[in-house]
Amino acid sequence: MLHLSSRNFEEETGKGTPIIVDFFADWCGPCRQLAPIFEELSGDYKGKLNFGKLNTDENPGIPQKFGVMGIPCLIVIKKGKEAGRIVGFMPKDKLKAEIDRILAKL
Repeated sequence: MLHLSSRNFEEETGKGTPIIVDFFADWCGPCRQLAPIFEELSGDYKGKLNFGKLNTDENPGIPQKFGVMGIPCLIVIKKGKEAGRIVGFMPKDKLKAEIDRILAKL
């Protein structure tokens, strides 16, 4: 799990392997609910999809750049460009299906 910030965001999201970024805040209840599911899923996609987290309170410019209006917000990024977006909390099976749907289009 990569911990992203304004210092490493562009480098980590500009690579060839896609990355799914969890835009979250510590005060966000649904973000806290999603965190263990997100971490668990990271093991299912080894080599196909990288997983990263970005605290929106500590790095406000990046969510603004991507037009993040609500959290939790998961954005799949490939070579610096958004490839898909999932907004809000969902159970593991639904989240996995959404991730698979986005990856199928890449």
